[in-house]
Amino acid sequence: MSATARLNLAALSLALGDTARRFDADLLPVCDSSNAVLLARAEAGAPTGTVVITETQTAGRGRRGRPWLSAPGDSLTFSLLWRFAPGTSPAGLSLATGLAVATALEKVGAGKTALKWPNDLLRDGRKLGGILIELVPGAPHAAVIGIGLNLRLPGEMPEDLRARSAALAHPIDPNRLLAALLIQLLDTLNHFARHGFAALRHDWQARHAFENAPVRLLADFAPPRDGICRGVAGDGALLFEIDGQVERILSGEISLRPR
Repeated sequence: MSATARLNLAALSLALGDTARRFDADLLPVCDSSNAVLLARAEAGAPTGTVVITETQTAGRGRRGRPWLSAPGDSLTFSLLWRFAPGTSPAGLSLATGLAVATALEKVGAGKTALKWPNDLLRDGRKLGGILIELVPGAPHAAVIGIGLNLRLPGEMPEDLRARSAALAHPIDPNRLLAALLIQLLDTLNHFARHGFAALRHDWQARHAFENAPVRLLADFAPPRDGICRGVAGDGALLFEIDGQVERILSGEISLRPR
């Protein structure tokens, strides 16, 4: 079955097998943002494992408020609610999620995916997908985990955006892919809850697109700075070497510096 297959809750449940009981999935043909929908449901008491899947987003949000486009057949867009034990630190959660997505893609034969701090998925240096983590208001131990993946690039996509974007190399049944992602997220998030990101750090760095590479750090209200990316710390902070000193970076963006 190919990526032209439509998302279907019955097919998703079949692909999940016994794991289906761990999730409560809802498929929306269209919504403003799967994260926004799930945040509202979380505030109303939705349980951990609640999933909102959408075929079309009209106001999807990426990191730093950027729009995230999705359309039927072109992308896989969903949000997952996960409630951790009170007191669990969310530090490194976006990195743990990225690792789970990359691992799931490898398991279904969709090729190797590189990770860009803090929440981008890359294929051949171009953006394959992104992650948006939002904590539930009033419940800092509960997180809505938004994930968007490009299954294919629309023909009408502007050329400048196409040059920066990637899609899966081969068609895949979106129900099978989503099931693989949810199963891997279940495993990775349970591991994260018990041991924190530090236990996943080695595997994340093995897929790090810019490990020990020259990078340019872009941050709000500050000029760009050039240095060397030295991986990440056990809490998910970026380790940025500049002038022989390693700094911990908790927010910002990185781009590969031209040599």
